Amino acid sequence: MEKATVVVIGGGATGLGILRDLSMRGVKALLVEKNDLVNGASSRYHGLLHSGGRYAVKDQEAARECIIENQIMRKIGKSCVEPCGGMFTRLDIDDEAYEELWVKGCADSGIEATPITLDEAFKLEPRLSRKHVKSAYLVPDAAVDGFRMAWQLIDSSKRYGGQVKTYTEVIGFDTVNGELRGVKVRNQFTGEEYEIGCDIAVNAAGGWAGFVGKLANVEIGVQPDKGTLIAFNQRIVNHVVNRLHKSSDGDIFVPHGSITILGTSSMSVPDPEDTSTSREEVESLLKIGEETFEDLRDFRILRTFAGSRPLYIPPGGAVGRSASRGFAIVDHEQDGLKGLFTIVGGKFTTYRLMAEKMCNQICAKLNNSTPCRTAEEPLVEEVSQADKDRAKKFFPSYGTNLAATRLGVERFKKVVERLENDPESRELVCECENVTRAEVEEICKDDTSFIVNDVRRRTRIGMGTCQGNFCALRAAAVFADMGVESTAKDSLTRMKEFLQGRWKGIRPVLLGRTIRETEMTRAIYELSMAVRSLEVGVRSYNDTKSTPNSSLLIPNSKTGGESQ
Repeated sequence: MEKATVVVIGGGATGLGILRDLSMRGVKALLVEKNDLVNGASSRYHGLLHSGGRYAVKDQEAARECIIENQIMRKIGKSCVEPCGGMFTRLDIDDEAYEELWVKGCADSGIEATPITLDEAFKLEPRLSRKHVKSAYLVPDAAVDGFRMAWQLIDSSKRYGGQVKTYTEVIGFDTVNGELRGVKVRNQFTGEEYEIGCDIAVNAAGGWAGFVGKLANVEIGVQPDKGTLIAFNQRIVNHVVNRLHKSSDGDIFVPHGSITILGTSSMSVPDPEDTSTSREEVESLLKIGEETFEDLRDFRILRTFAGSRPLYIPPGGAVGRSASRGFAIVDHEQDGLKGLFTIVGGKFTTYRLMAEKMCNQICAKLNNSTPCRTAEEPLVEEVSQADKDRAKKFFPSYGTNLAATRLGVERFKKVVERLENDPESRELVCECENVTRAEVEEICKDDTSFIVNDVRRRTRIGMGTCQGNFCALRAAAVFADMGVESTAKDSLTRMKEFLQGRWKGIRPVLLGRTIRETEMTRAIYELSMAVRSLEVGVRSYNDTKSTPNSSLLIPNSKTGGESQ
């Protein structure tokens, strides 16, 4: 039987942060995730590294946590963070009295909110509505890449002995006389069921925490809260732009590289797997967004996506936007099960703090007095300029820095060596994101790469303008050539899964050029190569019946849809 001192359940930002923290304190820790990493809310969000400004009136404790963790993340995760800054703008339809409360709340929370003139605001953000914007403030918001940060957390954890098993679902717990002895799991590909022995298990499953709790016969107050977002294929804003009013739908624009994300909505759902989106949701977000940017509909929409926030709901607590964005730690010894903890709620920005608080309690149980160091030590070493200069001979014009931040020092060196020695490895698998065959081959060798979608999340293939038109086929071919077992046996199905995930986010935004490009996708795969659809069903979450897809361009409602 495999053994670890602590088993962490859930491969989102919080679970990965716990794995890193425990590993750095010398605790033997293993993380299990039922799908790929950051498959839930940690990738299906707007990518905002909060300054805390959004919580300055309603929840000053959360606001103070955000500004502190914002500063820490800028230090330890430089290659994951774009320090673009933020701007809060009050429109003529917003409550002027709220502005006064917000300014005071920022000051009380330690958030620097600098007032600027309208002329300065329009100079910094030329597309802002001159008709509606009445005041503006600068705050230290930033954008953060959740995918990239996840892999860096893993690399940091592994340096200290941490282990990760993806596509490993928890199906039960082994307990004796009210004390945890192990976690029962199932391999998603082989169906093999086995047990991992442990002294402590941490339920960090986010929106799925309630389902994991039921396996141990404990109740956990978590409410999945779905939020829908829109990704535009242009950089509409230079800063993170927030509406200066009580938090609501469609009131934040976040720049990410060459795109912009508009979000988000808030809808309580019974199932965290519900990441469906609709044309009605898109229209609602656009209508609200164009109050800040009047020409919003002139910009091409790349896709839409959704994720479920794991809101902590104590007995009698509020739900939806009224629910706290704080987090809770539960020691289930109080429920009669010694050795099981649950951590739920919180935000991506505060993942490190959540992990630190959780690990402090775990280490107290283990009599481990090693202090937390996650706020001081960088996630990864930065690639040197000398290595980047060497790589520029082989990478596309602007691909060097992109690859360096995605891959980290060791993988980057291996990819550059491959590019030097094998000219064929220089071909681009994805032109939109400048991903070479050498990079895909290197990622294929990772012990968490099983299917084509896994390499997408690590390299961003399929996330650019063409949304997988060309790179889906190429990536599947590389996986088959590399002999990745779960893909090589059925590379066609894995390619279809890749395309289904892309289509899911495109279908609700079929307008203008997007329709033409979708027809090109259909021509390439259905007409030219006779690639038909996956035999998967589309169904509502209240319906037990399923209708097989009749076309490649009909999505599985539970497939794909992460950020960007």
